[in-house]
Amino acid sequence: MNDNKSIPDVILQPETLLKAAIDAEDLTDFGDESFRRPFEILVKDLDEKAELNAVGRFMQCQRIINSLRNRLRMEQWIKRHPEILEEILLPAAVIVGLTRTGTTMLHRILASDARFFAPLWYEVRNPAPYMDWDINHPDQRISEAKAEVSQMLEANPEIAAIHPMDPMGADEEILLLEHSFFSYVANSFAHAPNYADYVAKANNTPAYDYLKKQLQFLQWQKRRRGETAERWLLKAPHHLHFMSTLLTVFPDIQVIATHRDPAVTIPSTASFYYNLWIMGNNNADKLLVGKEVADVFARGVKHTMTARKGRESQFFDVWFEDTVGKPFDVIQKMYDFINMEYTAEARAAMVAYRQENQRGDRPSHEYTLEEYGYSKKAIHAQYKDYRQRFIC
Repeated sequence: MNDNKSIPDVILQPETLLKAAIDAEDLTDFGDESFRRPFEILVKDLDEKAELNAVGRFMQCQRIINSLRNRLRMEQWIKRHPEILEEILLPAAVIVGLTRTGTTMLHRILASDARFFAPLWYEVRNPAPYMDWDINHPDQRISEAKAEVSQMLEANPEIAAIHPMDPMGADEEILLLEHSFFSYVANSFAHAPNYADYVAKANNTPAYDYLKKQLQFLQWQKRRRGETAERWLLKAPHHLHFMSTLLTVFPDIQVIATHRDPAVTIPSTASFYYNLWIMGNNNADKLLVGKEVADVFARGVKHTMTARKGRESQFFDVWFEDTVGKPFDVIQKMYDFINMEYTAEARAAMVAYRQENQRGDRPSHEYTLEEYGYSKKAIHAQYKDYRQRFIC
């Protein structure tokens, strides 16, 4: 029985979800088959391990079907326009760091410079337009994105205090990786331990190859809309976990690495995840959320520290305190790092963005370390090597 009569029962089974996507799009080609195994593990975890309520099951069912539908549409668009795969990606810079280190703030400030292509929230949620897409008419993906953001904030208004939600704003390409079924997006919403373990241990090259293909597709769409740019501007803390793969698939990418004390960032991240979990799980466990967050990001920073060896020239380190205290000094150095002119027009756009998007306009984010099973001493011990290099 549902705990909410307005929410339909759903079946979380691989074949059922695949059929739902095929029926919705009247298409059958999902593209590269590498998604199949993680997709199956994820669905099984969500069905058996996540303890989802009716709302949670419905939400996850819809997200998975949506990813499958995007895969179907993307393949069909490429069949119509094979030149999509001939797109030569613009040079890319990517912001990577622990969550809550200023990555979103930096990304959106920099993205106000029109010389960057940045993936927008509605694009990463639905990278493939509907098959009747026409640049001269309203894009259905935008109205759907606005509705989805409204629904999330209605379900849990606390999310607005933690992460600014903007359907038309620059956002993370982890949501593009979600469509490959190699990402930790599902784990930010629910307990899916077998899936998380699979993604952590698997060769994630197919996911990053698919990401490159998606960026080619988005670049093609932007150019069809008459947009121009000099570079891609990406951002995702998720790349911490797979930095070596990112550097292999995008060998010339320039990495802006953000840093802040994990004793601040990890509890804040756990609070964010918990507020996503409780939308779909009446009994979400803060201690379980806390352990999962601390462990996965500890592995991530360790991996990235190793992956940087021999490639330090591709990394530019930024500290949160500097980003907040002297943002335009930091930004000037970033532009020097990526060898791009920091123009008066770019600065003016960034000043305007900051004035229109003050942190004080959103409610405060309240949490404690203890409620997630943390202590400052324990986090410092778990992240000792990272702190010695970048914090202390």
